[in-house]
Amino acid sequence: MTAPLSTYRLQFGPSLGFRQAEALIPYLDALGVSAVYASPVFRPRKGSSHGYDIVDSNALNPELGTGEDFERLLQAAKASGLGWLQDIVPNHMAYDYENEWLRDVLELGRESEYFRYFDIDWDHPYENLRGRVLAPFLGRFYSEALEDGEIRLFYEDGDLAVRYFESRFPLRAESYAAVFGHQAGRLLERAGPERRAVQRFLDLLARMKQPPEGSGRTARARFADLKRRLRVAVEASPVLQRHVDQSLRAFNGTKGRPGSFARLDRLLSRQLFRLSFWKVATEELNYRRFFNVNGLIRLRTEDEAVMEACHRLVLKLAREGKVTGLRVDHVDGLFDPAEYLARLSRKAGPVYIVVEKILGPGEDLPSDWAVQGTTGYDWLNAANGLFCEARNGPAFDGLYGRFTGFGLSYPELVVEKKRLIIGKHMAGDIDNLAQDVKRLSANYRYGRDITLYALRRVIVEIIARFPVYRTYRSPRIFSGQDREFLAAAIGKARETLPELWYEVRLLEDYLLSDPGEDIGDEARRRWLDFVMRFEQATAPLMAKGFEDTLLYVYDRLLSLNEVGGAPDRFGISVDEFHAFNRARSERWPAAMNATSTHDTKRGEDARARLNVLSEMPREWERQLAAWRRINRGAKRREREAEAPDRNDEYFLYQTLVGSFPLEAGRYPEFRERVKAFIIKAVREAKVHTAWLKPETVYEEAFLAFVDRLLPVDMSGRFLKAFLPFLKRVAFYGCLNSLSQTALKLASPGVPDFYQGTELWDLSLVDPDNRRPVDFGDRRAALAAVRARAAPRPPPEATAAETSRSNSTKPAPTSSRAGSRPP
Repeated sequence: MTAPLSTYRLQFGPSLGFRQAEALIPYLDALGVSAVYASPVFRPRKGSSHGYDIVDSNALNPELGTGEDFERLLQAAKASGLGWLQDIVPNHMAYDYENEWLRDVLELGRESEYFRYFDIDWDHPYENLRGRVLAPFLGRFYSEALEDGEIRLFYEDGDLAVRYFESRFPLRAESYAAVFGHQAGRLLERAGPERRAVQRFLDLLARMKQPPEGSGRTARARFADLKRRLRVAVEASPVLQRHVDQSLRAFNGTKGRPGSFARLDRLLSRQLFRLSFWKVATEELNYRRFFNVNGLIRLRTEDEAVMEACHRLVLKLAREGKVTGLRVDHVDGLFDPAEYLARLSRKAGPVYIVVEKILGPGEDLPSDWAVQGTTGYDWLNAANGLFCEARNGPAFDGLYGRFTGFGLSYPELVVEKKRLIIGKHMAGDIDNLAQDVKRLSANYRYGRDITLYALRRVIVEIIARFPVYRTYRSPRIFSGQDREFLAAAIGKARETLPELWYEVRLLEDYLLSDPGEDIGDEARRRWLDFVMRFEQATAPLMAKGFEDTLLYVYDRLLSLNEVGGAPDRFGISVDEFHAFNRARSERWPAAMNATSTHDTKRGEDARARLNVLSEMPREWERQLAAWRRINRGAKRREREAEAPDRNDEYFLYQTLVGSFPLEAGRYPEFRERVKAFIIKAVREAKVHTAWLKPETVYEEAFLAFVDRLLPVDMSGRFLKAFLPFLKRVAFYGCLNSLSQTALKLASPGVPDFYQGTELWDLSLVDPDNRRPVDFGDRRAALAAVRARAAPRPPPEATAAETSRSNSTKPAPTSSRAGSRPP
C-alpha cells in the first residue's frame, strides 16, 4: 500500500460528470494533487444530487456518463500519475422501487435471494409488522390517503404495483392472480376469436396463485418469465386489455365512496410491505435506517455474502489497479466495523483505506482496524482550535450570555437535544432495543420483573449521555477505552434515575459484563447481538442531536461548531497541537488532514475568519451592541417574543462575519445564499421551527430581518457600521487561512483539498458547499501563479544576452523594418 501525497475531492453530480472530470485531470496534475478523491459514482435513484442513495452498487451512475466515459477518466488519471480514492457506501441503499434487490424481496419474500440482505426484523413483536416491512412514505394517515384515491394500483410494462405520487411499491407474486382473476369468471364467454389467448392468460394466472417454484435466482427467473408471458398475452389481446383496465378500476375504488376501497385495502394487507404515514416510523419501526432517513434502508454487510454482492464492482476496480484507495462512508453504522474493514482489506488488496469516523476529544481510533486512518475531522478540529485564543473563553462565555440571555449549561444542552431527537425521530429505534432486552431477559431471573416502560427510560438515559459516537465491542475485543465510555454513560444514568437502579444495573450487566460460555451458544449470540445493536444506535443519535441540532443552538463561537468538534472547548495550545501531531505520526501517519469536506458546517476560510473574533472579545461585544441598536427596529414581535430571537440574531451576525464576500459582484448571490442558509439553520435548531413542522411566521420574520440588514443596493446603517469591521477581521482571517494551509501541508498525514478550496472558501453548510465550482477561474489563477514563479535570468545576464543577440542578428529587410519600428 502506498498512501497518496495529497488528495482532491470531486463532488460528482449534475454539474460534474465523467467527461467534465476527465477535462480536469491536467489541471489537478498541475496543481500538485496525487490522487482524485471521488464522491460515490455508483447508480443512485434517479435525480440524486449526491450519490449516497444508491440503488445498485455494481453499476455506474448513468447520469454521470457511460462506462466508457468512466474508463477514459480512470485512464487519464493513471496516465498523469494520479491515484483514485473512491468513496463507497457499505451501510445502506435507497428504499426505492429502482432498488432491484429490495423489489425482489417484496415480490418473492423468503424465496428471494436477497431476503436477508436488508436489516429488517421480519419477526417483530407487533402483529401488524410481523412478516412485513414498514413503508413509512405516506404524507398523511393511511386511511385518508387510501380513501382520497392517492394510493393507486397500476399495471405498467408487465409489473403490477401501487403508486403513491412519485413512490412505487411492487406487489408480491401471488397478487397478479388475485387482481386479474377477480373478474375473470366469464372472460372466456366474452373472448370470441381471442378464446385461445384468453385461455393462455387464465392458465398463467392459475400458475401465479402460488409463489414461483424454487428459490433465489430460480424463483426470480420463473417469476420474470411468467410476468413476461402475461404481458405478451395482454398486449396482443384487446379483450384482455379491457379486462386488465376493468380489474384495476375495481380495485382502485371511487373517491367519496369509502366502501369502494375495501378491495384494495385487503390486497395491500397481504403485501410484504405496510404502507404508513411517515410519522409512524418515529415510534414503530422494523427496519434499520440511515440515521432517521426513512428512504435509506440498512444493509446487513456483516454477512460476508452480502458484502461480496455489494462490493463486486469496486473490488474488481481495486484488484485491477484502477482504484487505489477506498473511503468508507459512515463506518459507525456498520454492525461490526473491525470485521468489515478486515474483510475489505483482504479482498481489495494493497489499497489505501480511510474511514469517515468522528472522534471525540481524547478518543483514539481503534487500533485493530485495518485502515490507514480517518478522513481528517480530528485534524481539522485540532488545527482549528490552534487559531482560537483559548484564554478568552471566559470572556466569550460572558458576552454570549449577556447578548442572548442563553443560560443552559453545555453538557445539559447536549442531553436535551439528544432527548429531543429521540422523541421526535427515534422512539421506534429505542423501542426495538427495549424489546430486545425484554426477550433476552425472558428466562433470566434477574430480568423477569423488568417492564418495557422502565427499559425504554433507562436506554434513553444511557444513550442520551453517551460521550462519543459509539463503542466497538465485538466477539473478539472489548477495549479499555470502550469500557470507560460505556461505564461513564451508565454512571450518569444511575445518578439521574435513582428510582430505576435495578433496571440500570441490568443494562450494566448486559453492556459491560461477559456472561461466559456456559449460557449456551444461542443465548450468547442474542446477548452479543443486543450489545452491538445498542452500539449502532448511539451514532445516529449523536449525529442528529449534536451535529444537526446542537451546533445550530449553542452559538458562542461558530468556528468551533464543526463536525467532530467540541464547542465547549475554547481553543488548544501549541503544545497540545504538537502532541496531537506526534501521536498521529506514530499511530496513523497516513491519515487525512482535512479542512473542508462536503459535510462541514462552514468553509475553512469562514472558520479562519471567525477565529479572529476570539482574539478581540471586547471589540466584538462593542460591535454586537452597536448592531443590535441599529437593527432593533427591523425585528418583529410574534406571540410576545422577538423574531428573530437574540440567539438567532447572534448566529446571523457571526454568519455574516464569516462568509460575507469582499468582491461586490458576489453580493447579490450571497444575499440569497444567506437566506437559504438561515432557513436551514433555524429548522435544524428545532427551537422556533423545524423541518417536520415549519413555523412560517417565524421564518418569514427572520428573512425580513435579513432583507433589512442586507438591502439590494448595499445601503443602510447596518452595512455602513459592519463593513469596516468585516474588512479588518477578513484581513487577519486571510493570514489564519494561509497559516492553516501551511500547517495542513506540513503536518503528518495526507493533506486533503475539497473541490474549489484552492481559492478562498467562505461556503456555508450543504447544499451551499456543493455548488458548482468555477474551474476556469482556478485554471487561470494557477497559470498566473506558475508564470510568476517561473525562473528568470538575473538582470545582468538578460542585458548581456540581449547585447549578444543584437550583435549576431542579421539586419532586417526593409519590409520588416517598415512593419516593426525599432
